Amino acid sequence: MMPLPPVRALCVMALGLASLPAQARPLVLELFTSQSCSSCPPAEELLAELAEQPDLLPLGFHVTYWNRLGWKDAFSFEGATNRQAAYANQFGSVSFTPQLVVDGVRSLVGSRRDEAGAAIAEARAHASTAATISLVSTGNEIGITIGEGKGTARILLVGFDRRHRSSIARGENGGRTILQANVVRSLRDLGSWEGKPVKLRAERPAGEDFALILQEPAGRIVGAARLRAGT
Repeated sequence: MMPLPPVRALCVMALGLASLPAQARPLVLELFTSQSCSSCPPAEELLAELAEQPDLLPLGFHVTYWNRLGWKDAFSFEGATNRQAAYANQFGSVSFTPQLVVDGVRSLVGSRRDEAGAAIAEARAHASTAATISLVSTGNEIGITIGEGKGTARILLVGFDRRHRSSIARGENGGRTILQANVVRSLRDLGSWEGKPVKLRAERPAGEDFALILQEPAGRIVGAARLRAGT
């Protein structure tokens, strides 16, 4: 996972022994993609369609390793490449594009609609939520509250833009215009949640909207919440 950055404040709160009920959460879909990959536009189209479903949290992670082939993806960043590499280690595979990871437990080719639909349906049936999450935007900070639950997980803060329409001048997609949805602009690891209620404040990440993800050490996502700009 990403190295731990500084956080403004972190405190554990004693809220009693009774467990809080876990709220419904969106399933997290991570597309690893690049503007230079000729196989990626169909996967980008599918991600844009999935972004219209309120019970899904699709995120487009633009990797860096395609940048050496004639076109630099303006949205690529090393955090996306590193996150995909961690999944490759988890799944015993290699990094490839377009790769869709469903709720941290299933990897598939991101342009295969039928396979993606089946994986999402299966994830809906088996999704777990370890704790409640609430997000509040206050000026240049995000207030984060994570409730009581069981298990341990990394706390990941994601900033993303809802839509970009990108004109590609060179490379495999030269001359094409690609619609890209939920483009991840930043990813930060805020530390570990260990079952106890937590409140923290973090600097507002790059991106229009924000999401918080709880991810178990083995990769399964057990919590997610999003916050739209202006709310």
